[in-house]
Amino acid sequence: MRTRAAVVCGAAAVALAGSLTAVPAEANAPHSAGTFRLAKPGWTKCGTTDYPSLQCASLKVPLDHANPDGRQVTLALSRVPHTAERFQGPLLVNPGGPGGDGLTLAGFVADSLPKEVAAQYDVIGFDPRGVGASRPALDCEPGHFGPVRPDSVPSTPEAERANLARAKSFAAACTQKYGHLLPYIDTISAAHDIEAIRQALGAKKINYFGYSYGTYLGAVYAGLYPQRVRRLVLDSVVDPTDVWYTANLNQNHAFNDRHRAFMAWVAKHDARYRLGTDPERVEATWYAMRAALAKKPAGGRVGAAELEDTYLPGAYFNGYWPPLAEAFAAYVNRKNPEPLVAAYKDFGAIDAADDNSYSIYTAVQCRDAFWPRDWHQWRKDNWAAYEKAPFMTWNNAWYNAPCAFWPTESLRQVNVANGKLPPVLLFQATADAATPYEGGVTMHRLLAGSSLVVEQGGGNHGITLSGNACLDKHLAAYLTDGTVPRGLGEADAACDALPEPKPPTTPTGTASDKAASPSPTGTALHALLGFRG
Repeated sequence: MRTRAAVVCGAAAVALAGSLTAVPAEANAPHSAGTFRLAKPGWTKCGTTDYPSLQCASLKVPLDHANPDGRQVTLALSRVPHTAERFQGPLLVNPGGPGGDGLTLAGFVADSLPKEVAAQYDVIGFDPRGVGASRPALDCEPGHFGPVRPDSVPSTPEAERANLARAKSFAAACTQKYGHLLPYIDTISAAHDIEAIRQALGAKKINYFGYSYGTYLGAVYAGLYPQRVRRLVLDSVVDPTDVWYTANLNQNHAFNDRHRAFMAWVAKHDARYRLGTDPERVEATWYAMRAALAKKPAGGRVGAAELEDTYLPGAYFNGYWPPLAEAFAAYVNRKNPEPLVAAYKDFGAIDAADDNSYSIYTAVQCRDAFWPRDWHQWRKDNWAAYEKAPFMTWNNAWYNAPCAFWPTESLRQVNVANGKLPPVLLFQATADAATPYEGGVTMHRLLAGSSLVVEQGGGNHGITLSGNACLDKHLAAYLTDGTVPRGLGEADAACDALPEPKPPTTPTGTASDKAASPSPTGTALHALLGFRG
């Protein structure tokens, strides 16, 4: 359920069980040293219209890094090579997820950074193991999110049984097709893959720039290989102390707050949308629309669950608010479901790439850390969250529910606390829903000597290279010479959020209307980052 850019390289609340544990000491050794030799990537041209300088390659790595002579898997890589005389090494970029494909992100980052900064790096994108153009690529149950799904809110025993059956079916399908791979689809294995990429590139150290889940992946890599980190940028930071069950429960409240901010924006622009000037009444109208769609899906495709899928992206990026508001208004005021169906196609519908992304998302999260195996605990915790945060609580619960039935044993949660790194730069919006603000503060505390730059009042997820010149100035300074801000408070520097979007100026108010988004680069970035990560 992610809107994603095309892949550019086709070939190439219960407490967590146990205490936080540091990564085992043996994990600090490069497991792929053994007799397994990492081949130097053979780069070939794979440029696109938007990013003509892209090159692609592939890299074979051990499936099990503790057994370097065993089975191998293939990682797909992309690169925009440096052009400046001063070369600062590879800059690996990751869009999050888990399950996000990162090949095109290399082109975006190289194109969006100041030219003189990007020119000093080989910007390296990669599809993590099992993702996108990497092989094998997982797709446990194609069409798992095809419409129309059962209502996500299990208000009847029948609805709960239907959703439970879907979760169990997905877990069983993954077990049957990929049971031999699932023990090796996790964040620690992906971090060892990053080390393999470093070795294959012949770099003594790497620079790393991760969004969302990519912040957790980067922090885990830094914990395993602190001596290999030159610069580390983490944008929209996962709280590393509550992965993943508690994190999803906490998300529900933040998503609800962000959805209400959207409702307030619609009310503010009543002259355009005619849905009322009281945010609470606008919200009540939205839930009435949801109830109507639960009985009669729009176009036979958009039921209650699909409506939630469609409006979730608005919690990630407010540039989507205008087209979502247009669809809302058309359905309520003109009894016209067509814009809503179109919005679902743009923001909520899934394709094969999304099926792959979800398969990896589930495999990584279910393997990474403890999940309750007693469904009664899920029911209790999610009904409690739903009472205060109805917008996405149950949709989010079913998205993660296969973890209650997952075949692999959970790993113990990783302690990413680190005092061995060079200065690290963190970016966090104060009203981010997908990775709430507290996660940035926690990571800042755990990474000694790190600096936290806050977007004050911002609610978007993924905030650098998204049109905010203040944030991007800090990013550019850090990548140029390692400069970080130093402050005395909770954050080291603060930037004002970008203005909210404005309603479109065209009668139809399509998503392509330039007035609909405050930042074209933000729109481009969020198409790459997608949702759910």
